[in-house]
Order: sequence, then structure tokens, then C-alpha cells
Amino acid sequence: MTPTSSHDPARVESGQTRRYRGRFAPSPTGPLHRGSLVTALASWLDARAHDGVWIVRMEDLDEPRCIAGAADDILATLTRLGLHSDEPIVWQSQRHALYENALASLTASGLVYPCGCTRREIADSLTREHARHSTLAYPGTCRDGLHGKPARAWRLRVPDGDAACIDFDDRWMGPQSQDLATEVGDFVLKRADGQWAYQLAVVVDDEAQHITDVVRGTDLLDSTARQIYLQQCLGAATPRYLHVPLVMADDGEKLSKQNGAAALSLDSDEAVLAALQDAATHLGLPAVLSRTTHREDFFAAATQAWREQHGD
Repeated sequence: MTPTSSHDPARVESGQTRRYRGRFAPSPTGPLHRGSLVTALASWLDARAHDGVWIVRMEDLDEPRCIAGAADDILATLTRLGLHSDEPIVWQSQRHALYENALASLTASGLVYPCGCTRREIADSLTREHARHSTLAYPGTCRDGLHGKPARAWRLRVPDGDAACIDFDDRWMGPQSQDLATEVGDFVLKRADGQWAYQLAVVVDDEAQHITDVVRGTDLLDSTARQIYLQQCLGAATPRYLHVPLVMADDGEKLSKQNGAAALSLDSDEAVLAALQDAATHLGLPAVLSRTTHREDFFAAATQAWREQHGD
């Protein structure tokens, strides 16, 4: 079955452009750190520069990785920074029914099938076919049935040929293109451990919350084509995307909770302002922001600077 065309990214309804709606979606796997603050500030500034709404969504679906108390700590840190959600916090762990309905709809349309392959089996298959196994593009082994294996996961069929090529224009990174068939393959919507895949949850939530603009780190740039295709399959609108540069650790890897990124130290108003100014510097905002002496002055100047640079 051919997926439904996505809505106009300009988000036009009844002749009127919909109000900007953005979100910051942290995972409670540890405290907010310098890298996640950069993303939070960028998404907040983009919303404010467009006179829009900024929402915090807690992506707490991956239960094995979630740390007790981390979500409350993240929310308290955002409050300390002055980054307040304009609407009540949304928790993905409370939205399983939405994801189940989306999976059922895709399955009924013939776009989803069960997969019994393990990671090792996929890697072995790709090696035999002399494929670029480093990408682990799924070779479609279970497309025509499980061949006696039990179902482990549920995959979304991707098209072949020209239809597999997803093009989009990133507001920071410029024109992007990905061939889903050769670079990704049919991708997982529900994992072998029963957990919902990030790709499905984020698309369902962005549509349910009427998100018009997604601002996040470049580590998620590679996921965008999959999400756009899934939006098309579900008849959901496609937001605009802006991927900001990552903050890197000393070893050259992405600064993250997994590699020991330190929690933000915000024990004074001066420390709060310094953390915000540091994030603004990483985002390439004018150096004059480092000379602001009050958080409110910083927010006003940073919003204007962002509007001048990214106010399209």
C-alpha cells in the first residue's frame, strides 16, 4: 500500500498558518548536562523568536535505561534555568495506547510485518551479501514470512527505487537526503523486548501535540528521513527541522550521560547565567550575550539574536 502524502510542512489550516509549536524532549537517563542544555536553549529560543509555544516532553519509554528521580531532576534544572514549559509536561510512558493504535493502523494497511531476526543474524546476512554491514541496513529477510522463527519485533516496510529517497531541508544543516532502502532498510517500530521504538513514539507524539518545528542535536539528523516517511505512512504533518551542533567530550565523542557528562552546577544566579551564556556561545550567538548581567536581559538579547539568525 502506498503511504498517504504528508501535509504541507508550512502547517496551513483553513487558509491560516498554524502557530509555532516546538518541544524539548529529554530522556530521564541522567541529569541535564551542558550538551542537553544547548538543545534545550536552542528549542526554547526558536519558539520564543517565532512567538510560539514551547513544550517539554519526557521521553521515558526505555524503562531499562531510565534512572529513578532523573525526570524530576531534569524538570527542576529547567525551572532553575528559567526554561518553563508552556503546557503541562507530557510523559511518553503514559501514551502506550497511542502507539498501539498507530501500529495497528500501519499493520492494517499492510505496511508492517513481524520480524524474527536477531542482530547477529542480520549482521551475518549483510556480510554474506557484501553489504556495508556497518550501517546494519535490514536486508528484508522476514518480508515474506517468519520461516518458522518466532516474532521478535515489528518492522515498517520501506519502498524501493526512487520512492525510498527522502529529501528535506534542515534549517541549520541545509539540504539532506537519505535512501531508506539502501541505508536503513525496513526499520523497527516495536522492539524484541516489547519496548516502543523511538521512531514511532516521536512521530506519534509530534503529531498528537501539533508540533510545527523540531529543534534537536545533529545526532538525530540520521533519524529524520525515517520519521518523515513514517509521517507519510500515518498521514501526519511533517514539521520543519533544525539540528544544532553537538557538544563534544574530550575524547571527541558526543557529550552524553553515557560517557559521564557532568550535571550542570547551578548553585547561584551567576552560575545559571554562565551556563546559559556558554550554551549561547556554542550556538554561535553574538559574544555580546556573555556581557549580560541578568538572566532576563540574556533571554531578551538571545531571543532577538536568534530571530535575526533563524527567524525564517
